[in-house]
Amino acid sequence: MRRLPTALVPPAALTLGVALAFASTFAGKAHAADRVTGEPFATRSEVYAPNAIAATSHPLATQVALDVMKGGGSAVDAAIAANAALGLMEPTGNGIGGDLFAIVWDPKTKKLYGYNGSGRSPKSLTLAEFQRRGLTDIPAHGPLPVTVPGTVDGWFALHEKFGRQPMAQNLAPAIRYAREGHPVHEVIAYYWDRSVPRLSKWPGFSEQFTVDGKRAPRVGEMWKNPNLANTLEKIAKGGRDAFYKGDIARTIDAYFKANGGFLSYEDLAAHRGNWVEPVSASYRGVDIWELPPNGQGIAALQILNLLEPYDLKKYGFGSPEHVHLFTEAKKLAFADRAASYADPDFYQAPVARLISKEYARERGKLISPDRAANAVEPGVIPELNEGDTIYMTVADDRGMMVSLIQSNYRGMGSGMAPPGLGFIFQDRGEQFVLKPGHANTYAPGKRPFHTIIPAFATKNGKPWMSFGLMGGAMQPQGHAQIIVNLVDFGMNLQEAGDAPRIHHDGSTEPAGQNTAMTDGGVLELETGFPYETIRALMRKGHTVKFADGPFGGYQAIMVNPEGGYIAASESRKDGHAAGY
Repeated sequence: MRRLPTALVPPAALTLGVALAFASTFAGKAHAADRVTGEPFATRSEVYAPNAIAATSHPLATQVALDVMKGGGSAVDAAIAANAALGLMEPTGNGIGGDLFAIVWDPKTKKLYGYNGSGRSPKSLTLAEFQRRGLTDIPAHGPLPVTVPGTVDGWFALHEKFGRQPMAQNLAPAIRYAREGHPVHEVIAYYWDRSVPRLSKWPGFSEQFTVDGKRAPRVGEMWKNPNLANTLEKIAKGGRDAFYKGDIARTIDAYFKANGGFLSYEDLAAHRGNWVEPVSASYRGVDIWELPPNGQGIAALQILNLLEPYDLKKYGFGSPEHVHLFTEAKKLAFADRAASYADPDFYQAPVARLISKEYARERGKLISPDRAANAVEPGVIPELNEGDTIYMTVADDRGMMVSLIQSNYRGMGSGMAPPGLGFIFQDRGEQFVLKPGHANTYAPGKRPFHTIIPAFATKNGKPWMSFGLMGGAMQPQGHAQIIVNLVDFGMNLQEAGDAPRIHHDGSTEPAGQNTAMTDGGVLELETGFPYETIRALMRKGHTVKFADGPFGGYQAIMVNPEGGYIAASESRKDGHAAGY
């Protein structure tokens, strides 16, 4: 997020009049457009490298990835090493208490491989238990939203298929930084400070994730996590079973039993992630690849299919037509997302139909060029059977490319931090619905609807780009905007991420009480959209508000047609792209 001077930072959402005042205030100030290279939105140059490259949300994690590849490791080895480092350095977004998804381009087989590393709900926790407690939503924090963490299993699954060096080597940099310390970066310190008041009530959090049990580490302050170093060392020596079946699992079991939780040793021991086939839709000659549900990736494909009939290039970036059409396409895609995206072991969403051009033509008839929709019904009604995040990407000198996303959900997760282990459990179970008869209704041993999605793009069957944009419901919106910025508006890789973003909030959600959108939701626009566009959107019936922060975090690697790679990193985070 671009920081304004403290005196000028507004609340999370302001009225339109104040938003317009802010737009006027910053009009004419120094901007990316003043750069001599001429890209209107790029805050810095793309990164070019002839051999290997990495883009992560932390400069030290990027360097870890490069060091691994310089030492002979594959892009997957580098991704695992960087992800382990990020779990230490950016606990506000991820860690081994969360889940992991990945898409890998393998140059040997010349195909994409998808991995779903989401964990399941505790077998001993039932829907009836939530009802007995009088809950209509699963709480955001504490023991009830905790599901089995899939990250460690995901590392070993990816490593078994694509690794070139021992896992102990991959985890060594994170272990060293955990013992010796590392300076906390600016955006991470900001979110850490926000999390401490919310999570300090949960056992183990203050002892392991605050300074002196009172506060978050400050910008530049050295942070150590010896407990996490010990946990990672056990995993390095004992493999994935050290986490899911060894002393770590027994510690976790005892912790939840003592603190009103349901996650058990048996839940951990039974966990396995799975390899899945990525699915795709074409957009003006580019094939965009996502993973199927229980994630939300296909929403990006649905949005792009709905936009393809329109000449966005003619309308221009930031025009009323561009923003309006994108927002209305998002509403339609998210109506299906709310109704049908769920654990495929419990409900098989009709993915092929949802991402087909024929279905997009049908649904596209509902888009009015002149009026914002207040309510949208899903196009597919399920027939049910019984029964903050980090994104990173790495590419190596042999052509392997990794698109990886990993999260604890809601920043630092549930707040539940077992003693002596140095990590926090995710609260991903909050994404379940607590009403019977929904595709995403809570059930024991079920994977929740998932927001975290890696993405990939190919051209003519060859790799073009590995990319992602984290941030809850912003993710599919962000994926679609990156593609539109590149393909329709001709932006370069960095500019496509730096350009002001559109975030629509208020669609029917596949979680919580699943309350339907009836008022059209709220359209949040980053600073940089013209005053005339905002006025035109109001006339079409959109509620437009200013927001600070919900626009996600982007990383991308593109194959350079001249050889090597191009990379870009998020200017709103502490991100860093580098290569050699």
